Amino acid sequence: MNSDILFSIIIANYNYGRYVGDAIDSALAQDWPHVEVIVVDDGSTDDSADVIARYGDRIRAVFTKNRGQREANNTGFEISRGDAVIFLDSDDVLLPGLLREIASVWREGLSKVQVMMQRVDTQKRPNGGTVPKMALAPPPAQIRQWVDATFEYPTPPSSANAWSRRFLNAIFPLDGTHDAATDSTCIAMAPYMGDVITIPKPLVLYRMHGANDSTMTARDTNYSREVTRGMKRLQAAQNACRIRGVPPPTTDILFFGGNLLQFRVASLRLTPKAHPLPGDSRPRALFDALLLPFRPSFQRLSTRLMIVGWSVLTLLVPERFARFLITKRYS
Repeated sequence: MNSDILFSIIIANYNYGRYVGDAIDSALAQDWPHVEVIVVDDGSTDDSADVIARYGDRIRAVFTKNRGQREANNTGFEISRGDAVIFLDSDDVLLPGLLREIASVWREGLSKVQVMMQRVDTQKRPNGGTVPKMALAPPPAQIRQWVDATFEYPTPPSSANAWSRRFLNAIFPLDGTHDAATDSTCIAMAPYMGDVITIPKPLVLYRMHGANDSTMTARDTNYSREVTRGMKRLQAAQNACRIRGVPPPTTDILFFGGNLLQFRVASLRLTPKAHPLPGDSRPRALFDALLLPFRPSFQRLSTRLMIVGWSVLTLLVPERFARFLITKRYS
């Protein structure tokens, strides 16, 4: 274990005054000798500033006008010094021992170390399974094979990733051509620019509440938004390949993954006029669904077969039944 690693925990906050204290506490409570905690408040209008101010010089606090998560994390990264950087969402919580677990596998040549997240409710009580679902740690070469085949791999959202500074230095600051969510870009680029190391333990709490960006059923347009995010991730991956001087993936790869397929299906049924993926259609999605069991994938065959069944039904039934199936899937 490299005990000299400096961890930067960057918390971008906007109007999460009721949660941000838990996030800061969890960062400060980590049993590691070298940690800096940076909180960037993105123009909150609630009591966030008061909550953050209570920590005094135990953290480095920055208060800015509202510019969005991407810019807040750009600001935090610019003033950070860590060898390993965690972008902790202000409604999530790091569990004790996380940094020691990460340090135990840290090495040169990686782009990130990822852990699992436990879904919890607003009171931090378990409320579902883990993200991602996996029992064993896939080797980095296997992750790259999955990415090359389908542009998908098992990965958690932002808070459960520790990024190497070498990797982030190559891509930051993120500009407006990238997705508004920092993790979307970093997750897409990571396998192309270094090894992805997995610790298959739930070491972060993923708080689920009505204001989560991941609450898909809130608006019909959320599904087309996710397809657009997939397209932006592809652009980011293509940029990563240009940085590395290797052939980039083509747009065709967006038709191969099972996760994006489900967003495509929902988008095509609920907001077909807003569907952003060129060349896509309900017949094309049906064709891709039927091929899914035969493509390389990190998902179990049983999972892919369930995706096939849901996709085929959702594409073929009348709209009101399609809406019911989509709501059931994403509730």
